[in-house]
Parts: sequence; structure tokens; C-alpha cells
Amino acid sequence: MINLILALITAFGISYFFTPLAIKLAHKLGAIDVPKDNRRVHKTPIPRLGGISIFLGFLSAYFYIGSFNSKILGMFLGSMLIVLLGVIDDIKEINPKAKLTGQILAALIAIFSGIRISWVTNPFGIESNLIALGVLSIPITIIWIVGITNTVNLIDGLDGLAAGVSAIASITLAFIAYVNNQEISAILLMGLTGAALGFLPYNFNPAKIFMGDTGSLFLGYILSVIAIDAVIKSATALAVIIPVLALGLPIFDTTFAIVRRLLNGKPIMQADKGHLHHRLLSKGLSQRQTVLILYCISSFLCISALILSRSDVFESILVLSLNIVFIYYGITKLDLLSLDDSSVKDSKVIK
Repeated sequence: MINLILALITAFGISYFFTPLAIKLAHKLGAIDVPKDNRRVHKTPIPRLGGISIFLGFLSAYFYIGSFNSKILGMFLGSMLIVLLGVIDDIKEINPKAKLTGQILAALIAIFSGIRISWVTNPFGIESNLIALGVLSIPITIIWIVGITNTVNLIDGLDGLAAGVSAIASITLAFIAYVNNQEISAILLMGLTGAALGFLPYNFNPAKIFMGDTGSLFLGYILSVIAIDAVIKSATALAVIIPVLALGLPIFDTTFAIVRRLLNGKPIMQADKGHLHHRLLSKGLSQRQTVLILYCISSFLCISALILSRSDVFESILVLSLNIVFIYYGITKLDLLSLDDSSVKDSKVIK
């Protein structure tokens, strides 16, 4: 337990200390986010590259894990590739196909180091409680890692949103990993929590710096990778649903965006102002109010994930039913599946 606390504190301190240096570096390298269209909430240029300080903070957690193996090495190398990809993209935009290729390579690094979804729990199994995925494990793992990497990237639309939501998800998964005797995963997740929280004072509205793709891609990548061993491959009933709920805000927001565009006959790569944070802002809420509400929604989903991690099948169904009602209410109340009239094209990302 002491290593978890030390990892949290150390990562927080390093991230907090290095963020002002990241601001200076961003100005030197010209990594500045200049608002180019009416979807951008900020109106003045803001430096990027805050993800570097988050990454450095996270790395400090490696000092507390005690042992290294191929999985830890693969996680590190994959993270390095993702961060490098993000840094280049924050300085000079990368072609979307090249970015996707880099993400797939990072996922393959994790897979061939031994981190893969090789089986999932079958809560209704009679003879066996496990479903082996066989050759499907590689494509399924790639889809999971690349998908989560991009969903976190896509919610990075308001000051403090991605950092705060990632911290909430990370500490939730850390607790679940710890009770599942996955101490190394728990330590790394606590380090990630501390790193995100250390960056947050500079990123909360009004932001002095953005994490950029360096940060959002890294957060999504590392959360998806650690979740595989920490949660998905546990023997808990409906274990695969737990990280989906813990990362529910970015996952559901991205899913709604894709469905919304398909229902309205729009290309799924065409950006719009129909995301959850856009809808809340359109209700007259401020950036801070919107972000705090989204923190609450994320916390609700994470609490559900915690309950699910300690529940049997019947209790799990009750929790999932409550979440379905909650999500349905949000969809209808905020009209998340209708296309906003002010949709615009953005060649860089879906946001």
C-alpha cells in the first residue's frame, strides 16, 4: 500500500514541477494551439505539450514496482512511441493515416510483449468460466487499445476535462487492480493518477497549457494497456464491462458521435458540435460548470465499475440496468443523437 501512495505523490510532484517547463518548451518549438474554427472553446493561442510532464510523472512510478518483465518493457516502449507521435503532431500536424499506423504499432508492441486480451470471463458458463479468443485476441486487443487511445483524445475539448476524467478512471482501476492482487498495475495506475492531477492546476479553466495529443493519446494508450491485465483478464463476472464503465465518459461520447453522424447521413470523420460538453455548454453552463458536471458523470460510472467488480451476476445485471437508464436519460435530455446545425469539417481529428 505504501508504494501506491508514494507513486501517487511522486508522480504528482514531478508532473507539477515540469509543467511550467513544458510551457516554455512549447513556445520555443511553436507547439501552440491557435483556434481555427467555431468548435474551439478557447479564443486565444494556448501552448501544447503538457503531455510531456504527465508522461514524466508517470515514469516515476516505475521506481516503485520492484521488478521488470517483458510486459513492463513493452508498456514503456509503446508509451514512448505514442508520446513521440503526440509531440510531433503537436508541433506539426501528422497525417491521420500515419497517426493511426503509429497507434497500431504501439498496440502491437504491447501485444507481443505479452499484453493481450487472450480470454474473457463467461458469467453464464457451465463447464468453463472462460472464453478463449485464440487468433482473435490480436485484432480484438488492437481495437481495444487504439479505440481507447482515441476516445480519450476526442474528449480533450475543455480545460481540465481529459486530465480529470483520466485521473478518476485511473484511480478507480487502481483500486480494482489492488483488490485483484495486481499490485504492479495498481502502482502504475496510481502514478498515472498523480501525474494527471499534477498537471491539472495548470490545465483547469482558464488553462495555461493544453496536454495536446502528447497527453491525450498517452493517457488513452496507457489506460487501455494496463486495464487488460488489471481488470479485463480477471475472473470477475462481466469483467470486460468494468473498464468500459470506468472509461465510460470518453467511450460513450465517441460512440454517440459515430452513431449521430451515421443516423444523419454524415461521414463519421466529419466533426460537429454535438459532443456531450458542447451540449452542456449550449445550455448556458460555463466551462468550469460543464467540466465539473462531467467529472460527476464519470465518477458515477466509475462507482458503478467498482460495484460491478465485487458483484455476482444478478447484482451486475442490476447495476448495468441502472446505468442503461442513466445513459438513456442523458441521450434524450441532451439530444445527443441529433446533428448540430453548426457541424463543421476538421481534417485533423473527430472532436
